[in-house]
Amino acid sequence: MGDRKETMSDRNERVRVLFSFPLRLGADRICTTAWYQVNGLAAAGAEILVFPASISRPVHPDVKVSPTLAKGKLRLPYKIVGTMRACAWHDQIVARRLEKLVGQIDIIHTWPLGALETLKTAARLGIPTVLERPNAHTGFAMEVVQKECDRLGITLPPDHEHAYNAEKLRKEEEEYRLATRLLCPSEFVVKTFLDKGYAEEQLARHIYGYDEKVYYPSDEPREPKRGLTMLFVGVCAVRKGVHYALEAWLQSPASKDGTFLIAGEFLPAYQEKLASMLSHPSVRVLGHRNDVPELMRKSDILVLPSIEEGFGLVITEAMGSGCVPLASEACTEICSNMKTGLMHRVGDVEALTQHITMLHEDRALLERLRAGSLRAAPGVTWTSAGRVLLEAYRETIAAHRAGAPRESSQAREDVSVQS
Repeated sequence: MGDRKETMSDRNERVRVLFSFPLRLGADRICTTAWYQVNGLAAAGAEILVFPASISRPVHPDVKVSPTLAKGKLRLPYKIVGTMRACAWHDQIVARRLEKLVGQIDIIHTWPLGALETLKTAARLGIPTVLERPNAHTGFAMEVVQKECDRLGITLPPDHEHAYNAEKLRKEEEEYRLATRLLCPSEFVVKTFLDKGYAEEQLARHIYGYDEKVYYPSDEPREPKRGLTMLFVGVCAVRKGVHYALEAWLQSPASKDGTFLIAGEFLPAYQEKLASMLSHPSVRVLGHRNDVPELMRKSDILVLPSIEEGFGLVITEAMGSGCVPLASEACTEICSNMKTGLMHRVGDVEALTQHITMLHEDRALLERLRAGSLRAAPGVTWTSAGRVLLEAYRETIAAHRAGAPRESSQAREDVSVQS
């Protein structure tokens, strides 16, 4: 690879990507995100070799897949061996395989907790790397979540993903240091790294998206006089700010004849803390649901008052479904205030209450924002996200070959166009 003189400025040159994912590709949450990324990249024209720990569903036919911790129908049980240990095994296997791939790949895409040895080997072999940041800087996330838990009087289980874990934080920060660039899906994520002292040149912007074949608007007319339906979708955790959503909802006159649907599973201590608000007749706790697209089509607004977030995938999904997002500034800037939704400062219950009330009382505004969301949605599909990510790769490769990191300007420009 070091003998090649061409640059990635030629957009017809196919980028050869090694995509290393230490979990079950295509399963829930970030496993779904990674699955869509792989397919979006293939659709954008990248040549993809995927090393997942295991795979849950088929990928694009042009993608080559070679699991690290599975063979046939047999796969390593993460619950028994532990996620961190399993991710480390995956990482070691990918690092060993990498030795034989010099000259066959242009860039390596890694994910947290399963990247350390891969990044070290790539640096030694002269291959540029990107590290996915599905959330804010982990140290920042742990700090703000702990502070909010202390304020609420809630103790997180030791194994909770946002409970303070010195070993996890140390490993992730070493991964940050070794990666050529960190892939940040929102400006909020960028800011958390800048605030920790990282150089802007190390932070590459990209976006996540939604599947337009799954999330689309309803053709049924909306009754303007019916009560407002507000929806929350996701893990009902402190970091998602469900308590702020409940406070704002119950302070708004919308709660008198409207409905607040909460689709997601609660941490028991958190649910107990919010019991009095959850018992209000206008609030319906649905638990984990498999009919989220239909819930979005039937709801007027989606609320996401997170105190820490990576992107907020449900926002793009809501936009595509014709459900207006009400989001905190910790969420994706794709939710543009008074254009595709309404934004509030983190923890600003008064502003969120006003936003709910505005849309309850002004259905014409609700319809304008709904129309704005639907107009913007085609620009934030997973297909669009694949193109933006591929451009971030190109910029990273070009900077690496030039001998100095530089900001992923084209990818940032593409992101600004999307929003």
